[in-house]
Amino acid sequence: MVVKPRKTSSKNPPILSHEFVIQNHADIVSCVAMVFVVGLMFQTTQPLASIFIAMHHNATPVEELTYGQEMTYTTGLKDLCAVFFYTLIGVVVHAVIQEYILDKIKTKLHLSKVKQSKFNESGQLLLFYVVAVLWGGDVIFREGLLFNVSALWRDYPNIAMTFMFKFFFIVQMAYWLHCYPELYFQKVKREDMPARITYATIYLVTIAAAYAMNFTRLALCLLVLHYAAETVFHVARLIHFADKPSIAAKGIDVQIIDIFSKIPI
Repeated sequence: MVVKPRKTSSKNPPILSHEFVIQNHADIVSCVAMVFVVGLMFQTTQPLASIFIAMHHNATPVEELTYGQEMTYTTGLKDLCAVFFYTLIGVVVHAVIQEYILDKIKTKLHLSKVKQSKFNESGQLLLFYVVAVLWGGDVIFREGLLFNVSALWRDYPNIAMTFMFKFFFIVQMAYWLHCYPELYFQKVKREDMPARITYATIYLVTIAAAYAMNFTRLALCLLVLHYAAETVFHVARLIHFADKPSIAAKGIDVQIIDIFSKIPI
């Protein structure tokens, strides 16, 4: 009697299928980003590639720069190209953090599927908020906004930004823009999508409006304060998932106190 071999299904999904794109989206997006980076290496494509990677709309002419003087920038349409490129970078970084940090922690905690989704969300946001607070705080210190409140509206609306100042806002818009494709890449449940789309849209629209209308100094200070409060919340949320509810409750209480302390009386 001849036993017919069992048909084994391939573990690799068909090319260009939804599952294939989801599993390999980081590699696909990184290849697209590399096209722009490689374009910088060739003289013919360098002008086009630099539009997507470098900061543009210089407010300080190159010929007028003196030794030690930092170049300043304004806003413009070319910033949309930079936001697009760094959105691609955001997708790649998101995948790296997910695979090499969050997934390893998640397996040790043995979370349910519902908690896994929330853990991934809080983990990604926590890392972003921490970096944004440190980066934004450094920009505030360098710009002299910490002890000089009047500097928030000085020379408005002709407010020029340093490289790191402008790059901060480009990355902010790129991060919240990358949250939309991540809904597909991370297989977010349909019932969880409205909340994530709502807060990502609020962040994106608010930051983009402040950037376009030259309220960058004020927006920078408010973002750092808000992100600091959000950091406490997501730390408490992650601790809660680690079955430490008493510590998490203290973190949430701190955030509530912080919120009420901002309300004018």
